[in-house]
Amino acid sequence: MISVADLLTNNRIPGNYFAVDVYVRGDLEMGLLENRQGDRLLALPETLIQAIYSGLDKETGQAARLVLFNCGRWWGKSFYTRFCEQLTDYYSTSPADMPMIEFLQSLQQCWITHGWGKIDLDQTYQHRGFLIVKIWNSPFAKYAPKWNQPVCYLEAGALSAFFSQLTGRELHCVQTTCESMGADYNCFVLGLPKRLEPAETMVTNLDHDAIMQHLCQ
Repeated sequence: MISVADLLTNNRIPGNYFAVDVYVRGDLEMGLLENRQGDRLLALPETLIQAIYSGLDKETGQAARLVLFNCGRWWGKSFYTRFCEQLTDYYSTSPADMPMIEFLQSLQQCWITHGWGKIDLDQTYQHRGFLIVKIWNSPFAKYAPKWNQPVCYLEAGALSAFFSQLTGRELHCVQTTCESMGADYNCFVLGLPKRLEPAETMVTNLDHDAIMQHLCQ
């Protein structure tokens, strides 16, 4: 809650830091994109995303999935650090001390602003030790090749690292539904590595509900 004293010393009421119209700034003449802190942003064309998938698939075969996941892990760690630094600087409080609704709204807007689609958290299985993350309109699912199984390994790795940092526990992430296979959204399950291990082999022949039933047994 904002007090009168706060308004006297700070003449603005913080909005969502990641709102598109204020977060992304461009210089058309220079061809540059920056965020509101002045850090460079990189636009990924669809041909580059397609080339990353096809190049890794050609060069590494089945190992492409692990390479993408590990790249996502590195990306997720860096993303978490920047995300927390920006929130702390803007709201003058650490993300750990923010109300959950404000933290979630910031994450959702950040995801949209960076062009990664729409993200939401589903806590249906939280009491069983699993967190469900849903993502709509993922560019990684849209431009990936057809592998007859979920393909968003970059996002899975990023989510694994992000929520591992957030919770202070090592978490794994497995994708159970994918837009590339006709699903309405991409569904990711986060949990302790040993508990999620069986899901790795289930994604090719079981749907999300059946996988969660097995994991919760």
